[in-house]
Amino acid sequence: MKSIYWSSTLIIVAFLLLSAYSYFFSKTTIQGLKDLGFPGFFIVQLGVLKIMAVVVLLLTSIPLFVKDWGYAGVGFFLITAMVAHIAHRDSGMIMVLLVVLFVVLIASRYSLYVLSN
Repeated sequence: MKSIYWSSTLIIVAFLLLSAYSYFFSKTTIQGLKDLGFPGFFIVQLGVLKIMAVVVLLLTSIPLFVKDWGYAGVGFFLITAMVAHIAHRDSGMIMVLLVVLFVVLIASRYSLYVLSN
């Protein structure tokens, strides 16, 4: 179960870091988010929150109830991203990626639950 936890968590963390990096440094991503209707300040906010989620998910010394907030935040982000991409009529592959990431997030949280009990 420990290997499932770490592999799923590292996949989520890698996605969050790559995503946050692109929010700060990729003109294409920034423009794409603006095309989705997100204001510039919100894009920066999302990048910072993703980095905070990475810290919360990776540090083992963080209390479980705080980790739950991190998982919830990432879950809300993925759901919001799905809604935004549907509204923008983006590629179905983006939806598949977001659903897969959501399942991986659930696997990470569930395996943490099993490990902590």
